Amino acid sequence: MNLEEDYDAIVVGTGISGGWAAKELCEGGLKTLVLERGRMVKHIEDYPTMNDDAWDYPLKGELSQEDEKKYHVQKRVGWAPMEDNKHFFVNDLEHPYVETKRFDWIRGYQVGGRSLTWGRQSYRWSDIDFGANKKEGIGIDWPVRYADISPWYDKVEEYIGVSGENLGLKQLPDGKFQPQMELNCVEEDFKKSVTEKFDDGRLVTIGRTAHITDPKATFEGRGVCQYRNRCSRGCPFGSYFSSNSSTLPAAERTGNMTLRANSIVYEIMYDDATKQATGVKVIDAETNEKMEFKAKVIFLCASSMASVGILLQSKSERFPNGMGNDSDALGRGIMDHHYKLGATAKVDGYLDKYFKGRRANGFYIPRFVNLDEKTKREGYLRGFGYQGTASRQDWSESIAELSYGKKLKEEILKPGKWQIGVTGFGEFLPYDDNRVTLSATATDKWGLPQLDFDVEFKENEMNMRKDITKEIVAMFKAAGFKDVQPYDEVTGPGLGIHEMGGARMGHSANTSVVNKNNQVHNVPNVYVTDGAFMASSNCVNPSLTYMAFTARAADHAVKQFKAGKFA
Repeated sequence: MNLEEDYDAIVVGTGISGGWAAKELCEGGLKTLVLERGRMVKHIEDYPTMNDDAWDYPLKGELSQEDEKKYHVQKRVGWAPMEDNKHFFVNDLEHPYVETKRFDWIRGYQVGGRSLTWGRQSYRWSDIDFGANKKEGIGIDWPVRYADISPWYDKVEEYIGVSGENLGLKQLPDGKFQPQMELNCVEEDFKKSVTEKFDDGRLVTIGRTAHITDPKATFEGRGVCQYRNRCSRGCPFGSYFSSNSSTLPAAERTGNMTLRANSIVYEIMYDDATKQATGVKVIDAETNEKMEFKAKVIFLCASSMASVGILLQSKSERFPNGMGNDSDALGRGIMDHHYKLGATAKVDGYLDKYFKGRRANGFYIPRFVNLDEKTKREGYLRGFGYQGTASRQDWSESIAELSYGKKLKEEILKPGKWQIGVTGFGEFLPYDDNRVTLSATATDKWGLPQLDFDVEFKENEMNMRKDITKEIVAMFKAAGFKDVQPYDEVTGPGLGIHEMGGARMGHSANTSVVNKNNQVHNVPNVYVTDGAFMASSNCVNPSLTYMAFTARAADHAVKQFKAGKFA
């Protein structure tokens, strides 16, 4: 590529948000440079484990002792990294950060980012969520409401393919869905029990997930879900949405995209004369070469905390404390969702029933607390939802008593009894003293300051956690399940992998970092559209909202660019 070339736009990051920014800007006619700090990953070609089985690995998929050290932070999540997907997670020894308070930062540095490993649960926000800060006097008011974002949710859902069930709930708006996946027999009966035995509006539905389920649907280069449940290895069918299978190819088809991997953006350059950004400074991750790229529009989509770090490093005479930081809000209000709490139980009966395939989805219980006076709870604000699944246990319980012989062979071919498990996801309030800063002493191997996390759960979150476990235990017992076991593991924020905040959206540069169009206050040609812009967290998975805001912001940027508003 020509290092001297000027571009119309630069997109920093290739994950959920970066892929959408690239697609929309390129389709809008802008010559766009897309920069990714990690390595190149090509769709299908670079999914080396996509068809492997457990017996293909010497440790049945578990990491070696050497790898355990490399991924010591990433392993906190529990389900990853494994031998079959470790290449999509960062080596923690090479990418350290400072934990003034524990923060579980789960990352993937490659083209596609965490869109290759995300959970794909896709839920809309409602006006209850956009209006909660103002109503309760928490944080700052969102400058948008559901009506502003609804058409962009439509656009994103129809493009990525989201399967699910419309429910008519005020707290969980309906969407443009592919045919829903099916609940299994235990989940169907649990659904019936919850509806019959609780009168506060709670219900069970299938998860809304970014998987194509309609064989008649047309998605360029993508096919219908094969129910393999090997999603975190990369999907060769493109049935689940990722940047690599969907938005980046769409951007490439326009002929307007230049993609450069191994490009660590560490600063956005600012021109005091024009009061706009002029480009970005980059370190080549492989050669350590420093370079600059120029453009008239910049989309910062590096992932929430990384984007905050870039803004903090983007200092100038006008912004001595970081770009857009007139309010001292930059780096503040870091949030996540509750994780690692819920309940498990054993289920009697249904031994003549099984399920087909490996459904890459579970059931969902939408928020049912603090929606009105009837559902109001004491001790905490906001709410929570649940994700879970029921399945038949494997044959391992037979092994202790049946160690060899004909009977063992017969037993291991039989599925075990049914079990059910649920995880709660609860809202985390935006506190100004939950913040990330640049370390004054610790640097990474490129000489850049490490991020320092000072984030914690507070009283509202701890009280909510108690109710999350209490309510699912009540639902399991009402359904007649046996051996109900609540769990609440000690974790730090971040483990929900829904980290957000730090460059919040608001009405004024005096209280926030970006405006209602995701533009940095007082630097109108810089847009922040990953999770950094979030002013509150809701309790639902946030990626669909990032995509909707990104599409909306890109539309705004293209119109502004063509109107000559950017220098």
